[in-house]
Amino acid sequence: MTLDQLPIGVLARIARIDWSQLVPEEAQRLRALGIDEGAEVRLSYRGVFFSRDPIALEIGRMTLALRRVHACAMEVEPVRAEAAA
Repeated sequence: MTLDQLPIGVLARIARIDWSQLVPEEAQRLRALGIDEGAEVRLSYRGVFFSRDPIALEIGRMTLALRRVHACAMEVEPVRAEAAA
């Protein structure tokens, strides 16, 4: 599933990013902010109007606002909580 489809509050890992869908300057900025394959993220807000922009994304201790078009370029996998031993 893509990041824009992730339910709010679910922890996920970025599995793949199609950098070709993004403007090179935007891709560079996202990488500088820690958005890359393997990063764990959580969706905390999705806009309420037709375009559903912006999307608020928690990564580490930061909260970033992304456009939906950026989130559509990112494939994520939900992280399953491991059972305590």
